[in-house]
Amino acid sequence: MNKAEKKFRLYAILVIFILLTLLLAVINGVNFTMAAEDADQLTQMLADRHGAFERRDGAPDESQFRAELPGNGEFRMGPMGPGSPEMNESLRYFTVAFSEKGDRAETVSFHVSAVTEDEAVTWTSGLLKQKTGWTRGTYRYRVYKDHGTVFVTVIDQGRELLPSFRILIISAIGEVIALIAGWFLLLAIGRKIYAPLEEADRKQKLFIANANREFRIPLTVIDGNTELTERRYGPDDQTRSTHRQVAKMNELVDRLGSAGIFDGNTARVGVPLSEYLSAAIDREAEQFAARGIEVTADISPGVTVTADPEAMNRLTAELVGNAVKFALTKASFTLRGEKGSVLIEAANDAGLPDGPADQAFDRFTTLQNAKESDAGLGLSFVKETVRALNGRASASVSGGIFTVRIVL
Repeated sequence: MNKAEKKFRLYAILVIFILLTLLLAVINGVNFTMAAEDADQLTQMLADRHGAFERRDGAPDESQFRAELPGNGEFRMGPMGPGSPEMNESLRYFTVAFSEKGDRAETVSFHVSAVTEDEAVTWTSGLLKQKTGWTRGTYRYRVYKDHGTVFVTVIDQGRELLPSFRILIISAIGEVIALIAGWFLLLAIGRKIYAPLEEADRKQKLFIANANREFRIPLTVIDGNTELTERRYGPDDQTRSTHRQVAKMNELVDRLGSAGIFDGNTARVGVPLSEYLSAAIDREAEQFAARGIEVTADISPGVTVTADPEAMNRLTAELVGNAVKFALTKASFTLRGEKGSVLIEAANDAGLPDGPADQAFDRFTTLQNAKESDAGLGLSFVKETVRALNGRASASVSGGIFTVRIVL
């Protein structure tokens, strides 16, 4: 249950991260886009005036920016942004005019302190083949032609972009703080959400343990009484049938009682998985032969895995036992190590429709070809064992072949 709770928190915090990132990306993207549009409006206004906010005679051209103030002295807010009447005084810009071939340059206007006029000419000469965009991070430029002359206007938007960059930084810091706060909040909420599930899981395990103990007592008595009957009157079909049924019940009880191997508290050692799988196939060789099932095995020697030996012994036994129960004419087993992992595949023809078949791993769930006596526990133990080892297990049917694939 702890793993499920951790996955819940991880997936929840991932969703929060994605949503916050998308939201802040939209906010900051729109913010910078609007800043670029404002800068383009200014460069266009300068282009309309041949690169300067003053007329050719040097007198300031205030017609574009003059605000109509009321005559009664009443205060009102003037236009903001590029339409501000103060823009011609506060904008930092320069315009350089080039011949059409770009071999002659003349400074049309120069209202900036960050660069010299010579630097401005060199700088703008590299922009002649462009149209508009950002240069040196915070400078917006526009290239335009008029009567055979190429003008390059560059405006300094560093001061205007500063709030946008601050919002970007604040957004990133806020997202980190929100993720940290969300993690601790999910930690508190997750405990409340999973507390009933953990209690139900604890009661389930307690019930299984009690059922295991309660079943063993009558089974032992039945088996013992059957042996006494055989000693007194000799074995017959009824006593042999009783032994078989008791053996089946004991196997089922063993499966129920093995739930504890998935708690993660068992010692893990190097398990010779190749030997375990080969031994499991050999143990069922007579059953395969009796049912006329052709068995093939491709088992790489020396494959080991760090795990609980009892868990791996049961895993291999369940994989082979599943094929014994449900194979129609053939079964195959593959084991090999590849790229630092271990691959196990168990396949058999099963007469099932093609498609995913992961429901076979659900406890007490059986597929269409299951026998009525099957409890639906075998592959559920396989899934739990693989999960305890942080591996992956999947089941599918393709071309009528049911395949269990495990990667450890």
